[in-house]
Amino acid sequence: MQLKGPRRLTTALLSVTVFGLNACSASNGATAPSAAPGTTGGTAAARSPASQASTIGTAGIGDPDFPTDGNGGYDVENYALKLAYDPPTRKLSGTASVKARAAQILSRFDLDLHGLTVSKVNVDGRPARFTRQGDELIIDPATAIAKGAMFKVAVDYAGRPDPVRNSSNLGTYGFIPTKDGAFVTSEPNGAKTWFPCNDHPADKATFDFDVTVPSGTTVIANGEMRGAPVTSGATSTFSWREGHPMATYLATITLGKFDVKTGKTAGGIPAYAATDPAFRSDLDFLYSTSAKVTDYWSKVFGPYPFSSTGGVIDDFSAGYALENQTKPMYGGFQPDESIIAHELAHQWFGDSVSITRWKDLWLNEGFATYAEWLWTEHNGGLSADRTFTDYYSSKDAAMWKYPPGVAQRDDLFNTSVYVRGAMTLQALRRQIGDETFFKLLRTWTAQHKYGSATTDQFVNLAEKLSGRQLDDLFNAWLYKPVRPTLQ
Repeated sequence: MQLKGPRRLTTALLSVTVFGLNACSASNGATAPSAAPGTTGGTAAARSPASQASTIGTAGIGDPDFPTDGNGGYDVENYALKLAYDPPTRKLSGTASVKARAAQILSRFDLDLHGLTVSKVNVDGRPARFTRQGDELIIDPATAIAKGAMFKVAVDYAGRPDPVRNSSNLGTYGFIPTKDGAFVTSEPNGAKTWFPCNDHPADKATFDFDVTVPSGTTVIANGEMRGAPVTSGATSTFSWREGHPMATYLATITLGKFDVKTGKTAGGIPAYAATDPAFRSDLDFLYSTSAKVTDYWSKVFGPYPFSSTGGVIDDFSAGYALENQTKPMYGGFQPDESIIAHELAHQWFGDSVSITRWKDLWLNEGFATYAEWLWTEHNGGLSADRTFTDYYSSKDAAMWKYPPGVAQRDDLFNTSVYVRGAMTLQALRRQIGDETFFKLLRTWTAQHKYGSATTDQFVNLAEKLSGRQLDDLFNAWLYKPVRPTLQ
């Protein structure tokens, strides 16, 4: 994530283990609502209230700052989204198939879904009862699902997506209709505005997209296209697949009129760049810079974790860029090299290695901001250490009062999470030296590739590789509401 405008950040955002879905799948003691009259599906087997409560997946994944985000009781392995979108009417319709493994016996479980009308739910091909409560789609399968069993939920739904608006974090995000299609960027919890899901980065999955749109419209999703678009009458269907695990907020089906350029980076990584016609003159720059940055980060941070790279500029004034996996999105502006470097660094820090809880967001934004500093240094500009020194002289009292190691629910993308997060890394580099520091970054991305991790795990790895006790450094830079004293 990179903000544009007054809050844009340039050089001139607990102690737990990696989140285990088994741990959060235990009942939270809440009584799930019964199916509403008129909902469809089979009748679940009779159970006593006590036994039923013990087999109900929780309505949240266990993130205390976002208690209703995600869901407990299962681990999603794949989303297969077969959708159609009509830009003139702004209607989205289709079927979301969710393949998951039960982490407990499941007599009832939730998916996250905002708005939209659900017409039918099947679990393993059998009709299931369902009801809605806020942004929860509550599902009662015909029979309980055994612990450890794989199961598939198919949800038929339709309607006009309603993006999150006026958020203190990002303004507007989710599935955002545009004049010629849609701009789809969902951080932190906007994926549920366009498909039923386990909407939290602690549960990652692979994705298959089959999206039908009016002919002449282009659909851009994560990963790679599975063949050429298939045209039938007045519509075309685009099929994409992201075969690497991905957090729901990174999924996209941005669509509209686009000019596209494809090829490979000098290092051999397939590359895809697209721009709205309003930004046609930026296509070559976006393509070449994305390719160049990807190859460089592959040397600094370790091998590129995905099968393709690139970026998209849409003519929607979002005021930010987002690191959608393999396809960073730039909302209505011409990104410079620094912003592209930031978003592509996220492919390692945030996309491949994701956070377990939103409070650890500095592991994404602090690292990507530090990557901007490294890119500037690589190109002959200020060194990362000089940038650190300049920021240390900042009179921004608000930044020093905000401990970046605990990102706040209603102010996730605070300057401190970005800048103090990046400064933490330079302070660490000063203390442990360049050789150990860059080994640490490469080891971190390798150990947690395609998974989720925590700040404590990063601190422990830093101490292990350096042979030093680093609690004082991390406490000062991440958890104290004052400017740290330089050592």
